[in-house]
Amino acid sequence: MRDEIAGILREAAALHEAVAAAQADVIERLVRLIADALAGGRALYVMGNGGSAAQAQHLAGELVGRFERDRRPLRCLALTTDTSILTAVANDYGVEDVFLRQVQAFVGAGDVVMGISTSGNSTNVNRALEEARRRGASTVGLTGRSGGRMRALCDAVVCVPSDLTPRIQEAHQTIIHIICRLVERRLCSP
Repeated sequence: MRDEIAGILREAAALHEAVAAAQADVIERLVRLIADALAGGRALYVMGNGGSAAQAQHLAGELVGRFERDRRPLRCLALTTDTSILTAVANDYGVEDVFLRQVQAFVGAGDVVMGISTSGNSTNVNRALEEARRRGASTVGLTGRSGGRMRALCDAVVCVPSDLTPRIQEAHQTIIHIICRLVERRLCSP
């Protein structure tokens, strides 16, 4: 069992190194889009399914609450949290529209909408990203190796070079913490 544990940790470390080598510029662009929108009084909306939904909520919690420093709350909303909206829309329109309807209700020009999907092919996430673009929002994403369909729908998309969902999600969590740290430092004085 110890060899397996060590192997998983080495695999995760190697993947983080690969992201650092190939995706740092994209992460920087993503951070700038988010920080510029928040600095201009706009908002960040985040969404995903399953584990990616949990990561969307984690990101929103860190930006609205605090990450490393006490500061003003930042405008970020996870579109994964209102069970009444999610179930009403899923029931009346279909699960494909649970994020789309919220983007239609809340998102305006200058906002940023982030999709998180390990495959990049989550229909409900991609439909919402398409609508966000139509509304003049910037679109950003976190996904896996190929980026799936999401890749073409984002102004900045980080494609973690793996096909393994657990490793992709681990890298996404680190990227989320990078976003939190850099946005917080850029927008909030100590």
